[in-house]
Amino acid sequence: MKVREIFSKTILTKTAISSFDYCINPYVGCGHGCRYCYASFMKRFTGHLEPWGEFVDVKVNAPQLLRRQLKKAKRGTVALSTVTDPYQPLERDYRLTRACLEALLDYQFSVNILTRSPVCLRDIDLFKQFKDIEVGFSITTHDEAVKKIFEPHSPSIESRVEALRTLRQEKIGTYAFIGPMLPLDPKPLVAMLDGLVDDVLIDKMNYMNKVKSLYRKTKLDKYLEEDYFYYIGMDLKERFEKKGIAVSMCY
Repeated sequence: MKVREIFSKTILTKTAISSFDYCINPYVGCGHGCRYCYASFMKRFTGHLEPWGEFVDVKVNAPQLLRRQLKKAKRGTVALSTVTDPYQPLERDYRLTRACLEALLDYQFSVNILTRSPVCLRDIDLFKQFKDIEVGFSITTHDEAVKKIFEPHSPSIESRVEALRTLRQEKIGTYAFIGPMLPLDPKPLVAMLDGLVDDVLIDKMNYMNKVKSLYRKTKLDKYLEEDYFYYIGMDLKERFEKKGIAVSMCY
């Protein structure tokens, strides 16, 4: 892993993503190295030659920069993060996400977090002080073997589910993002998340060219067919809604 410390010119960025006003990305790149990650387009702007997942730029001035920007920013909802995982492994040492949350807390901005990492549990003390915060986990399959193929360096599915359980016990608002839908069986996945999330977002594989060869190599081609995303997506939706869990389909 190539780690580089950089100084960013801005950290609180306006976003066109529905339901959010701003986004914060304390890192460029991500140590989880998900093979399908859309954020790999960032390499066009950073000049990195390393494969996605093998480099991270650390925005060491992010917390100080954020505090300056917050003085002039109109209060709104902040997404953490849109092109990186805010709780990727390096966050244990750099603690940039935590420092950014401390700044946001001072101004009581609404916060939406999306991660794959139980490292977020470290910051429960901050989460509980926000008036409006939601913490979500990307859980793209029920199958650990499938996870290892497509998300080779990310935390286990079981650890994510247990993190959701802990957040739920601490009365933190939670959600799950099943996107992109990897090969999965709806029944065990819904059972796994039952009682642990307030709502669920479901999305298909949107960047197939990134992973077609990997699907072919692992003989999982049928899971890239449109019928799979339609029928399994609807099956998931119906099962979650029967449990009283709200579902949003992103396709």
